[in-house]
Amino acid sequence: MEGLCHHYRFLIVTLVVLSGLRQSYSSTTTRQFEFNIEWKKVTRLCHTKPLLTVNGEYPGPTIAVHEGDNVEVKVTNRVSMNTTIHWFLIVTLVVLSGLRQSYSSTTTRQFEFNIEWKKVTRLCHTKPLLTVNGEYPGPTIAVHEGDNVEVKVTNRVSMNTTIHWHGIRQLRSAWADGPAYITQCPIRGGQSYTYNFTVIDQRGTLLWHAHYGWQRASLYGAFIIYPRMPYPFSVPIQSEVPIIFGEWWNGDVDAVENEMMLYGGGPNSSDAYTINGLPGPLYPCSKKDTFIQTVERGKTYLFRIINAALNDELFFAIANHTLTVVEADAVYTKPFTTRAIMVAPGQTTNVLVTANQVPDSSGMFVMAAKPYVTAVFPFDNSTTAGFLKYKSTRTEKIEAPTLPTNLAFHNLPEMKDTVYATTFSKILRSLASPEYPCNVPKKIDKRVITTVSLNLQDCPANKTCKALGKRFFASMNNQSFVRPFKSVLESHYKNLTNVEFSSDFPEKPPTAFNYTGVDPLTENMNTEFGTKLLVVPYGTNMEIVLQGTTFLNTENHPIHVHGHNFFVVGSGFGNFDVAKDPAKYNLVDPPERNTVPVPTGGWAAIRLKADNPGAWFIHCHLEEHTSWGLAMVFIVKNGDA
Repeated sequence: MEGLCHHYRFLIVTLVVLSGLRQSYSSTTTRQFEFNIEWKKVTRLCHTKPLLTVNGEYPGPTIAVHEGDNVEVKVTNRVSMNTTIHWFLIVTLVVLSGLRQSYSSTTTRQFEFNIEWKKVTRLCHTKPLLTVNGEYPGPTIAVHEGDNVEVKVTNRVSMNTTIHWHGIRQLRSAWADGPAYITQCPIRGGQSYTYNFTVIDQRGTLLWHAHYGWQRASLYGAFIIYPRMPYPFSVPIQSEVPIIFGEWWNGDVDAVENEMMLYGGGPNSSDAYTINGLPGPLYPCSKKDTFIQTVERGKTYLFRIINAALNDELFFAIANHTLTVVEADAVYTKPFTTRAIMVAPGQTTNVLVTANQVPDSSGMFVMAAKPYVTAVFPFDNSTTAGFLKYKSTRTEKIEAPTLPTNLAFHNLPEMKDTVYATTFSKILRSLASPEYPCNVPKKIDKRVITTVSLNLQDCPANKTCKALGKRFFASMNNQSFVRPFKSVLESHYKNLTNVEFSSDFPEKPPTAFNYTGVDPLTENMNTEFGTKLLVVPYGTNMEIVLQGTTFLNTENHPIHVHGHNFFVVGSGFGNFDVAKDPAKYNLVDPPERNTVPVPTGGWAAIRLKADNPGAWFIHCHLEEHTSWGLAMVFIVKNGDA
């Protein structure tokens, strides 16, 4: 019978809530214990023998807790035989010889999110804005590595909503990921839902945002995970500064989305970009709505930069200052210094900024963000700005300096500087240290090649279409994703019948062609509309090649993978060559991310281990493209217990 247990790799505690019973997490304390299974010589009745003990004690140690406590017991098996510990009337745990189970959380952190309308004024326009707790941007969630996190979301508006914890792995908690109809049904008006998950082996800067329609235009905030160990860089940090980019529309964002979907054209561009919800002095009526960060000369600051914009990748720079990149998507990187960064929607970048300049009489240096543009569609070509204000002994009020409209000399690249954007992405490298190894799969079990495309569809009869008399849509491998009306996660794992999806997503383009040299006026991709899933066994080492096309437009596509980090092992322009390009992969220290920009007119190859059972959304993080169908879902099957 011993052989039947060999597949236990970790301890899993399952709480089953029966119909009619309430599930309650009211604990504010997690109590931790360590059990070391070891031999000890013990004498009784004048006989000495080696006895199997816990921590050398016979009987073993007493566990004392309070009602409602979370209990974590790290069991280390220091003997050659397998063992189990049984918590009488609670649960049975199995620990194999040589394996360790470690739960390091000390706290369950609880938050409450109330989805509600609030009147907000920007650019001299006041409108009701969808907010969390009346805040714009929403509140910051700050936790420690290993913490349990509970967020009760109460929907106080009439429309449905969900919240996604962008970049959180959700190991063994797929139901807490948040995308509507993928891992859950939406939270209806007047209802509440509590997200429960544990932050396992992650630290750094991430974000949360709504994942229903275009609600993340205003429902977003920072998700900061403080590390268990000191930062791997030795520079003393004076303070940490969250910088969240967003977009502002003077009009109703729901109306923008609805018009786009009704008439098939591109959406109306936003009216401003924002830094921490503030557009800055380059926009009308916005001088008072400017973000200012005070710094002390000679000190170094950690800027946690988050792009929560809906539809635009952004360049960011600070005049006369350099940025030292130390983290991307909550993974430490080899530090490097640059004049500007490019951050796509859904991406985060931590940089060190040293206040080592001598300011003029204003005491300020401009910081600014503007779009990196690869699309032919209309876009917001404006710039959001704030200030780095040097601390001074002067007591009189200092006015912010007048900004020029051309900020090129302030370190910002030009909007269409693909060379800079590509070079920046290629410089990124994982830290790959003994403490933070780079566990990129060296060999793969499955390679999936998928096109990421924008397309045109003939206008349906009796409809008005604004896209050159046609409708825009998007696809992956000729499949344009149609959002189901049942949760994919629930439907798949309950084997529900008569559902809206099938498990036959193509693992390569149905027909090979010159993806980046196609004539969009003569080629037809024969795209299908539906919900097809890619199903993979637990533990599969996967490679996904994301191949851009020139159908309709060559454009950067920031592709986000839910539930997994991945390694960007290669990228390039033109068509991926399966015979030649893998030989050029970086399998030593590739950047580990959760969102990757597929280069305009090119490809990106990512590798991951499918080690997280669940239903996981893969989609473009330009919201207009997701709305048009540039998305798919992959299922990771359960592993052996």
